[in-house]
Amino acid sequence: MSEIVIADKRFSLLLTSEKIQQQIELIAELMNDDLKNHEVIFIGVLNGVFMFAADLLKRIQFNAQISFVKVSSYQGMESGAKIKRLIGIDEELKGKTVIILEDIIDTGRTIEDIIEQIRGYRPEQIRVAVLLLKHEIYKSNLTIDYVGFRIPNRFVVGYGLDYLGYGRNLRNIYALEEGEL
Repeated sequence: MSEIVIADKRFSLLLTSEKIQQQIELIAELMNDDLKNHEVIFIGVLNGVFMFAADLLKRIQFNAQISFVKVSSYQGMESGAKIKRLIGIDEELKGKTVIILEDIIDTGRTIEDIIEQIRGYRPEQIRVAVLLLKHEIYKSNLTIDYVGFRIPNRFVVGYGLDYLGYGRNLRNIYALEEGEL
C-alpha cells in the first residue's frame, strides 16, 4: 500500500517493512560487536518502541535484560514542551550499560530528559538507539549511538508510531502527505 488514511489524514509510504528490517539487522550487528562484553539492559520508551525493541532484541546475541518506561511528549501531532515519566524503572542499573531504545527522536528534549533521569541510577554508561531521527530539527548535543534512518521533519505513523492511537500495527512507515496539517 503506497497510501493510507487514518482518521482524517492521508499518509504516503516512507519506509517499507523490508527496509526497516534490513536496518535493524545492521544495528544489531553493530551492537553485537560493541556490547558483547558488557552487562547490558535495554530500556525501551513506550508506546511506540515496542516493534523496534522486539525485532532488535531477537537479533541480539549476548545476554541482556529489557525494561520499559513510558513518557509523554506528544498530543495529536504536536510535540509537547512538558515531558512526564509515567512508568518508572524497577531494575538495578548501577554499573550496567544502559541502551535507551526510542522509536523516533525529533528535537531531542525527550531523550535528554530520559538520560538525565537514568543517570540518577548510576549506570556505567548510557547509549541511545533510535529507529527514526528527524535530523533537520534535532537540537541536542547528545550523541545518538545507533540510528536506523534519518528522516525529514514530517509526521509519521506505522511500525509502532501512531496518529490518535491508530496505525501502530502497520508494518511499513508512512509520512503525512504535504498539505494535510
